[in-house]
Amino acid sequence: MEESLEQTVRRLAAIEEIRRLKARYFRAVDLKLWDEFAGLFTADLRIDFAESTSRPMTREEFVASAARHFEGATSVHHGHTPEIEIIDDTSARAIWPMFDLVETPPDSDYDSHTGYGHYTEEYRKEDGAWKISRTRLTRIKRVVLDSRGTS
Repeated sequence: MEESLEQTVRRLAAIEEIRRLKARYFRAVDLKLWDEFAGLFTADLRIDFAESTSRPMTREEFVASAARHFEGATSVHHGHTPEIEIIDDTSARAIWPMFDLVETPPDSDYDSHTGYGHYTEEYRKEDGAWKISRTRLTRIKRVVLDSRGTS
């Protein structure tokens, strides 16, 4: 069944809102805006970042873990050409090709690195706003950098 113009507009508006949500995610991480970062997720967020040493289980643990990892670091996170699927008025999913560069201070327990991979995510619309309800990061390539930021 072909979707109506109204359905098409609603679907495209939802896709744009999710793009903006993920853009805020990348900006909040890189600028260390942890309160804003926490607000991007549902209260029952599920996280699967296999590379994480802290294995955060809740939204609060995830935000705290990110804040610890990026303390004193310089980071650049990019998401590219997402495949966003709107399932219904309150649920969606997407795959985001990603790139990141993280340069940590010499005394950090977290490696400086650059990497490429994908975020696979689910979203839920709550109180009129889309939020990330599940996030999974898989990497295709991760290169650990030395203290000068070179491999």
